[in-house]
Amino acid sequence: MKLNFRKKDLFTIPNILTYIRLALIPVIVIVYLNAKNEKDFYIATFILAICAFTDSLDGYIARHYNQVTDIGKIIDPVADKAMQAAILLCLLSRIQGILPIFILFAIKEITMGIACLYLLKTGRKISGAKWFGKVCTLVLDIVMVILFAFPRLDISILHLLLGICMVFLIFSFVMYGIEFIKIIKNKN
Repeated sequence: MKLNFRKKDLFTIPNILTYIRLALIPVIVIVYLNAKNEKDFYIATFILAICAFTDSLDGYIARHYNQVTDIGKIIDPVADKAMQAAILLCLLSRIQGILPIFILFAIKEITMGIACLYLLKTGRKISGAKWFGKVCTLVLDIVMVILFAFPRLDISILHLLLGICMVFLIFSFVMYGIEFIKIIKNKN
């Protein structure tokens, strides 16, 4: 599978929105890690919400206005995963019990990245995000926004939210593993 990189594709509206999302990641981290009161946490959450909005908006614009590009197919998921990793690292600094989620997230994403590189190298088609991956991302994003906005949640609510994240991460990981195996078995 040959990727097509054209200079004009670098500056499509969806790709510019992705660049903005990437640029906001360090801002979120700095604001959150330096948060001292509720207002600071709300500001970090607001910036996170802007990032989530640009993620939805770039995909909508790309699909509905025929601005899907090969560069966008690469940088958009990289921006998504970089944002999620940064948020999880921020939460790790304040919330005990999130380490297993971070480790599972890292294993899942590294494994999927290696699998995608293998598929590209062997000339197989990568079909993009599946419904279960999108649902997992949505659940992670919602939980991360809640944890960002309300850092002093009751421990039982915190454990419930972390458990929900684990279930969806494991489910998505298993389902993508099944998809990968299907692609490998299909020689055409």
